Amino acid sequence: MALPVLYSFRRCPYAMRARLAIAVSGVAVELREIKLSAKPPAMLEASPKGTVPVVVLPDGGVIEQSLEVMHWALAQADPESWLERNDAALINRNDGPFKHDLDRYKYPERHGSDATAHRESGLGFLADLDARLALHGQLCGSKRGLADMAVMPFVRQFAATDPVWFDSQPLPHLQRWLAGHLESALFASVMGKFAPWREGDPAVVFPAV
Repeated sequence: MALPVLYSFRRCPYAMRARLAIAVSGVAVELREIKLSAKPPAMLEASPKGTVPVVVLPDGGVIEQSLEVMHWALAQADPESWLERNDAALINRNDGPFKHDLDRYKYPERHGSDATAHRESGLGFLADLDARLALHGQLCGSKRGLADMAVMPFVRQFAATDPVWFDSQPLPHLQRWLAGHLESALFASVMGKFAPWREGDPAVVFPAV
């Protein structure tokens, strides 16, 4: 029986959160790692927008948005009840204003932006996360859930842009939360390195059995 196909790029935060949800659900997919500079024709045929993640279902259906991929996987199996710990408004802030600042902080030459100004703007969101995490340790209670996994890859990217600066900020709860997720077995399970997929390659089943 054919598996759903997941086109992914290891370091992309959108693809990362999709892989996290698929991994925790245990739903098997065929993973096709891509290079953003050389997107395979099969992926572009299925999803002309050319961004990852993309899931191509056995019936030909296509899921093109990372949050939709998360919900698709968790609708099939949600052993940790991630769907009960969701916050659409928080995720919208992450995907909207915070992602805007993240891109212009990390890639100022690409955007013609003032990196320091966008770092300070992004810090406001991080401070709000820190205050929220002070209450229970995770974003929607004491256990990880969809909100944590939807936001964490972007905070990771922000922190990695200047780790010395990030570590020096008064964000103890956020720093502890991020470190905990990055050190988790779940995160390790989605960060394996794979050669870029080419037509005819043997299938790579994810998550690994």
